[in-house]
Amino acid sequence: MIELNDTVTRVLLLAAVALPLLGAAAALLPAPPGLRGPGGPERDVLRHGVTVSGAVLLLTLVLAAAFDHDRPGTVQAETDVSWIPALGVRLHLGVDGVSLPLLVLTALLTFLCALHGYVRPPAGGDPRAFVAFVLLLEGGTLATFAVLDLLLFFLAFETVLVPMYFLIARWGGEGRARAAWRFVLYTVLGSVVMLLGLLLIGLRAGTFDMTALADAHGDGLSRTTQVLAVLAIGIGLAVKTPMWPLHSWLPDAHTAAPTVGSVLLAGVLLKMGTYGLVRIALPIAPEGMRTFAPYLGAFAVAGIVYASLACLALVREGSGGDLKRLVAYSSVGHMGFVLLGIASLTPAGVNGALFANIAHGLITGLLFFLVGGLKDRTGTTDLDRLAGTAGAALYGRAPRFGGLLAFAAVASLGLPGLAGFWGELLAMVGAYEPAAGLSRPAFITYTVIAAFGTLLTAAYLLQVVRRVCMGDLPPTDPGGPPGGGSLAGLSDLRRHEIAAFAPLAALTVLAGLWPAVLLDLTDPAVRLLLPGAAG
Repeated sequence: MIELNDTVTRVLLLAAVALPLLGAAAALLPAPPGLRGPGGPERDVLRHGVTVSGAVLLLTLVLAAAFDHDRPGTVQAETDVSWIPALGVRLHLGVDGVSLPLLVLTALLTFLCALHGYVRPPAGGDPRAFVAFVLLLEGGTLATFAVLDLLLFFLAFETVLVPMYFLIARWGGEGRARAAWRFVLYTVLGSVVMLLGLLLIGLRAGTFDMTALADAHGDGLSRTTQVLAVLAIGIGLAVKTPMWPLHSWLPDAHTAAPTVGSVLLAGVLLKMGTYGLVRIALPIAPEGMRTFAPYLGAFAVAGIVYASLACLALVREGSGGDLKRLVAYSSVGHMGFVLLGIASLTPAGVNGALFANIAHGLITGLLFFLVGGLKDRTGTTDLDRLAGTAGAALYGRAPRFGGLLAFAAVASLGLPGLAGFWGELLAMVGAYEPAAGLSRPAFITYTVIAAFGTLLTAAYLLQVVRRVCMGDLPPTDPGGPPGGGSLAGLSDLRRHEIAAFAPLAALTVLAGLWPAVLLDLTDPAVRLLLPGAAG
């Protein structure tokens, strides 16, 4: 641990949040003469994106190294100054064991996306706008995880909508306009309802300060107020998570989005919804959460089974399923485990939810990078074409690519020893013995259904590996360009891809073999957030 004083850590956090926003504005300006490099203005702005996101990653890593791991439940690097006195809104930022891993994950995935954009420049739009939107999205996401004021949380939460809309609508593939509009429509409607819940809490409690409200654990808020607030806030956050049946915008958005958009959407943006439930709903309105916990658990396991069945339908031979759409549906199932852990209202379940959040960001980010690389090589993500007589057969054509895809698939299905295992296990452990006052028979039923969902998950992901990675090479090269019927001549992983994918794979193994690296951070903070769980 690096020992830095409070002022330095405060500056580190402020700089990590502000730098992407400043970098986004600078991306729209011409590069100064001294900073111009080879390749012209387009390469200059792409290098700018890598530089700024790399600097933000470095700041978050230094912040993590300086974090006092003996006090992970205490808010650190805290800034708290008055911003809008008339409304009682304060510029309140800080980091604890719940938010720190999400800050680092956001910075890491954004840096890897900027690197991907530099190596494979986006087609179909001005790269200056592309870099500006990626950095704006990073700044909004980091702010969401760092702010400790309800209204600031809402503003940061909404900031990411604009850049993600344009990333899909301008640089996406087929059906991008419809997918982008559905994304905005669902999330904006959910956010309007969420804002009503946030205002209800703030006005009834007399403060929008999230730490003060969390410390009170609902004192001063009537049961009716808490129930209404959780209903409103929960709907808005459930859309972003997304929770079944409010998930229907997600598969279209992922399928149409460019690789960078899919990675950031799955790896970072989905976490904002579940983070809001843990940071706001659990500690601030505990009676409201207890009222809705059984329903949240039911929706969670319904999503797990529904998503798995949808993936099995997509991977079936002759169905014309899309691999990218399959990974998108798998996210609905994995986030179902996160919601189940939260619904248990237990330290084990909530810790499992937070662990699964990080694991999903690492593994699904890697999967979307790989699917994007596969589409770049073959011109398609159609599973029937990838598994046809002249199919991908990655083990034979591109063994390193096939091996990494298989690794990501088995990590996603929750293989013990990899990151995907612990979060889902702890979520089911929490559901098996839910908090006092919740129906244990109902939650045991949810646990059994979730366990069945893990079997379905293994079934469709192993089918993906079998159809895309295995198979015999055709005896002759049928010829033709990529996307024109032939997948021959498929290249293996390149150096820059290995450099970009290796951190995600390594962290997946690290978190799987050493889960305490995350649980030691989250557990003390979770016990402070859950009423009656401290100690």
